Amino acid sequence: MLSKKLHDALNAQINAELWSAYLYLSMSMDAEAKGLKGIANWFYVQFQEEQDHARILMNYILSRDAVVELAPIDAVRTQWDSALEMFQDTLTHEKEVTAMINNLAAIAAEDKDYASANMLVWFIDEQVEEEESARDMITACEAVEGNKFGLYMLDKELAARVYQQAAPLAAKE
Repeated sequence: MLSKKLHDALNAQINAELWSAYLYLSMSMDAEAKGLKGIANWFYVQFQEEQDHARILMNYILSRDAVVELAPIDAVRTQWDSALEMFQDTLTHEKEVTAMINNLAAIAAEDKDYASANMLVWFIDEQVEEEESARDMITACEAVEGNKFGLYMLDKELAARVYQQAAPLAAKE
């Protein structure tokens, strides 16, 4: 059984993951509007991944015989000055998500809820990857800053990114 504190925090995390999805969808649409279809694709894949994260948490809450409580999703920013600014905002946001995941792990540890602590290990590892990916994209954007051909080539490269369903969901099928 989930403690009330952990149950509430997991539901808040679902909202945060859906907000993240909404943010990345907004970034994707802004990049697409600017003709950066590859960058738009990169953020659209992020959008899909964040939905997976929310679904993993929803499945977990339901598996613990608890109730998923969906809350309204706050508005997100809709325009950025550059791809670099998008990725900088992505890194800032992912660091905030990491702090939230770490808080969930701390609550699970405090509750001695080993099942929840074990489930959260996947999210902890995922956040390391998310932050690294954002840092890599910042480095790539900085490398081509002011170089239209470089941005064109980066955009082409990012068009090849393909969505892969999160492992905890793929294991359920």
